[in-house]
Amino acid sequence: MFKKVTKSVLNQTGEARGLVPVHSIFDHERFRPLCLVRRKRKAIFHPSPSYRQTCFKLNDVLLPGEDAESTESLFPNGDGQDSTQFTVQASTRDRIDGSLSLPIISTSVDVKGAASLFKGWSIKLEKDLVPAKALEALRNKRKINMDHSFIQQLKKTEQNLYVVLETIKASEETSYEESTEVEGSFMTQFYAKFYAKGIRENKQSITIPKDCTLAFRALQLCITDGSWYLDYFPEVHELLLASDGFSSGKLRTLEEEVKNSCQILSELSSDLFVVFLKAIKAVMRDRNLFQELSQKMEAVLDEPDIWELKTDTPDLEDLLISLHNFSRDHLLQLAEAITYILDALDELTEDQLLLLLESLEDKIVSQQLKLVENILEHDIEHRKEHFSVDASLFSFSQEKEQELTTAMVEMSGVKLQEDGTAVCTEAATTTVAALYVSLYILNLLSNSD
Repeated sequence: MFKKVTKSVLNQTGEARGLVPVHSIFDHERFRPLCLVRRKRKAIFHPSPSYRQTCFKLNDVLLPGEDAESTESLFPNGDGQDSTQFTVQASTRDRIDGSLSLPIISTSVDVKGAASLFKGWSIKLEKDLVPAKALEALRNKRKINMDHSFIQQLKKTEQNLYVVLETIKASEETSYEESTEVEGSFMTQFYAKFYAKGIRENKQSITIPKDCTLAFRALQLCITDGSWYLDYFPEVHELLLASDGFSSGKLRTLEEEVKNSCQILSELSSDLFVVFLKAIKAVMRDRNLFQELSQKMEAVLDEPDIWELKTDTPDLEDLLISLHNFSRDHLLQLAEAITYILDALDELTEDQLLLLLESLEDKIVSQQLKLVENILEHDIEHRKEHFSVDASLFSFSQEKEQELTTAMVEMSGVKLQEDGTAVCTEAATTTVAALYVSLYILNLLSNSD
C-alpha cells in the first residue's frame, strides 16, 4: 500500500521523471540525502532505474578532513534556499447501483448489487536538494577511504555506487485510507474469492510518519584511487532505455532473459521445485517475508564468501536449508534467479499476486502464460487501436477462471474486449512483461511431476 501512495504522489506532483518511488515504508530512512545506494540489475519488465539500500552515507566512506567537517552541513538549512514545501491531495468517492454487464471474450456476465469506493489523502510534502556547489567543494577537500570495508567489497564485486541527492518527504504525519463496501454479488476488489454474499467491507489504511522519504533521485558516485566525482550526465542510451516501452520485437528477448536468468531452476529436482514454490507463494502473501527473502539473497550476492542463511520463519526455512547444499557457484546462480523473480513480482499489485495464487490453486497458470505471451506478440506499446487475441486461449472450463484472468490482465493495462480483441489502457505496459515472468516461474515450479 505504501508503494501505491508513493507512486500516486509522484503522478500528482508531476515529478515522476527522474525520481524513484520508495517501495517499502521500512526502508525510507535508507534513502535520505547523501545515503549511498546500489542499483539493481535492469530487466525488460523494469527498464527504469531501481535501487537497493546500504547501511552507509557518503560521510561514512570519506577520509576525515583537516577541519573534521561533516557532510551534515550540506543538508538544507531550512532557509528555503534548497528546500521546497507543497501540498498534494486527492479524493475519490464512487457509488454504483443496479446491474453491470461485464464483457469477457466469448461470454458476458451480469453482476448485480451495489458498491461504493472511497480513496482519500492529503499530504504536505517537502523537497530537499543537496547543493551541487557544496558537493564540489567537499570533493576537493576529502577523499574516499579506499581501505573502508564497504569500498573494498564494492571493488571485489565490481558494483557501482550511487548517492542520493534529492528527496521528496512528508513534512508532517499523514494517513491514507482506502475503503470498499460491497452488497450482493458485485465484483469489485479482486481478492482471493470474488463473489460477496450479503455485505462485505474492505478497509486499508496506512500512517506515513513525518520526514518519511517517499521518492528520491540518485547519481553515480565514480571513484578512482580515492578521488571521486558525480556523473551528472548519464549516457544517453540509458535515458532512452528508461523511457522505452514493450514492443513486439522484445518478446523473444524477454523469453531469452527469463530463461537465462532462471536456467538454474530448471535443473532442480521435483522435490526442490516444491520447496521453492512454497517459499515464493509465502512471499506473495506476506510483504514482510518478501523483504526478508530479498535481503538474504542480496546478502549472498554481496558477500558470497561470508553468508549465513538462517530464519525463524517456517515458510522460508526449507528453502534456506536447501541452499546450503549447493556449491558456491550454484548458490550465486540461485540467488540471482530468486532476486530476478522477486523483482518481477514486485512490479505487480497486491491484487495481482493474490490472483496468481488463486490461479495456482485452479491449475490455470499454464494457459494464462500462453494468453499473456499471445498479447505480447503485438506491439502493445505503440498500438492504439484494438488488436486480436487468440480466443481459444481465453476459453476456460469455469466462468470464474475467465473473470480471474480478465481482472489480472487488465490490472497490467491491457483491456480485453467482448469481441475477442484487446486494447492497451495505459501508455507503459512493462507490467505485462512482469506478469509474463511471474507466470513463467510459477508454471515452471508447479510442474513438479
